[in-house]
Amino acid sequence: MGDYAEFLERKKQLGGDHGFDPIWMPDFLFDFQRVLVEWALKKGRSAIFADCGMGKTPMQLVWAENVVRKTNGRVLLLTPLAVAAQTIKESEKFGIRATHSRDGKLGKAGIYISNYERLHYFQPDDFAGIICDESSILKHFGGATQKALTRFTAKMPNRLLCTATAAPNDYIELGTSSEVLGALGYSDMLSRFFAQQDNKKHRMNDVKLARGAKTGNHYARLAYRVSQTIGQYRMKGHAEEAFWRWVCSWARACRMPSDLGFDNKDFILPELIQNDHIVHPAIPAEGMLFEVDAFGLQEERQERRRTVDERCRKAAELVSHKRPAVIWCHYNYEGDALAKLIPDAVQISGATPEDERERAYAGFSDGSIRVIVTKPKIGAWGLNWQHCNHVITFASHSYEQFYQAVRRCWRFGQTRPVTVDVISTKGERHIRDNMERKKQAADIMFTRLVENMNDSLHIERQEDYDKPVEVPKWLIA
Repeated sequence: MGDYAEFLERKKQLGGDHGFDPIWMPDFLFDFQRVLVEWALKKGRSAIFADCGMGKTPMQLVWAENVVRKTNGRVLLLTPLAVAAQTIKESEKFGIRATHSRDGKLGKAGIYISNYERLHYFQPDDFAGIICDESSILKHFGGATQKALTRFTAKMPNRLLCTATAAPNDYIELGTSSEVLGALGYSDMLSRFFAQQDNKKHRMNDVKLARGAKTGNHYARLAYRVSQTIGQYRMKGHAEEAFWRWVCSWARACRMPSDLGFDNKDFILPELIQNDHIVHPAIPAEGMLFEVDAFGLQEERQERRRTVDERCRKAAELVSHKRPAVIWCHYNYEGDALAKLIPDAVQISGATPEDERERAYAGFSDGSIRVIVTKPKIGAWGLNWQHCNHVITFASHSYEQFYQAVRRCWRFGQTRPVTVDVISTKGERHIRDNMERKKQAADIMFTRLVENMNDSLHIERQEDYDKPVEVPKWLIA
């Protein structure tokens, strides 16, 4: 009985509203930032989906300082790898005391900053609040980080999620953020707003027939497991308005200050220039007389490996100037090739130790390193590189990674036009088309969030937390 009761206790979420009126609101916040922080503090558990360069770091620090002063407790601020040191510098800039904890050691009440990878060093009972910076890391339901954070925050009264790109490609992913905040759980959200597709058997039969006919249909060439999950859920026709109103009951979105009714004059960015470079390999794929489109992930990987020399030489040609530049790749062999082709480039890979990564990021920021080569999943979150106005990347299916990679440089504080060079091959047409589709989906999501911010709908969770669970005797006999 004790083990079962303990299991249920771990699954519970803290109920009720734990927000409070702000205690301290500094002058360095812009008007729209002050409004967002005040709303988040009054909500207690909320999300701020503010675009890159809109000042999420000072908003997080002010929110955390208010929780510290209100509770005389501690706040844990989790960031992506290598962003913790940058956040410490920001806290010093704004005069807010914060401590970088790498090993879980804690002192008196205050703000403690660490990386997601070090969450296991901390205990939730030691904190009165938590902030998840770049919280889009939570978007994968069932992922290890999402599960760990949901358990860690379950009884925490004050929670804040901050990100610039909140699930732009799949509205269902918003359910993982909701669950961490203690609002509707992921499954509750699905049952309320979404319906399972009822044509799965017919759809899979069409896939099998297409494969049997050996057609060039892109959908038919996907892995069987992947094709099973495509279109598994759809939003109920009558639930769309209620869905966005519900999201806005715990989240606020802001691409520009005007979304909240304020002037944009201080946040108008310089021009963004995107150049698409289509590389034509000298020799077509084996068994082909000319270049054809790559279908499915396996053929796309083969296309990338086959054309790595041509694509990397193009990237090296584009950075043959004297200005700072960042090159985003997706595979180790791409990074290795780029590091050889560009003499003054420094590569950061998954195998690079954390202290070396931080030194490389710092060197790129202070100008001692001119070109940095890394993957978006390693360094595209949270870093501020306004000194650089040249970004090079290879084509990718991940709009979120592409967006974050560009916004490291094209953000508040950038004074020059930013050039983004996207390199792909003729065979990667489907990747380019998919990226454009995801961009449009992201624009729609932010538009819907902004439209419904002032007309939110609160939905209580389905649990009664005050009623103890009674277990029948036959179950524990």
